[in-house]
Amino acid sequence: MNVLTSTVSLTVDDVAASSRFFTEHFGFTEQMAAEGFVSLGHETAKVNIVLLKAGIEVLPEHLRQQRAAGVIVAFTVEDLEAEEKRLRAAGVEITLPLREEPWGERLFMVTDPNGVPVELVEWVQQ
Repeated sequence: MNVLTSTVSLTVDDVAASSRFFTEHFGFTEQMAAEGFVSLGHETAKVNIVLLKAGIEVLPEHLRQQRAAGVIVAFTVEDLEAEEKRLRAAGVEITLPLREEPWGERLFMVTDPNGVPVELVEWVQQ
């Protein structure tokens, strides 16, 4: 198998709000859009994000009313402190303060308008 790209597809109530959040705060750009659908890409990220409106008929019936839950969108970044300051200055609520885990992961979390947790991570050399 030759994987050409990876995409995370999230089912949310307000596609426009999540799209604005990812474009304004994380540098994603809208690649395609239709009613109830937005595909976001990023110049340097190795993953795309697709946002689907809950209830949209393109989803199998058993998935249409499910919302993104139990999923954390994580971005590995450089200069975690600068990213935390930038987001805080932009008015984004930090929902999990900056911390370091024993295994060398430094992280903090924000949450998009639809409740999707977004984790920013930086790995500490052990």
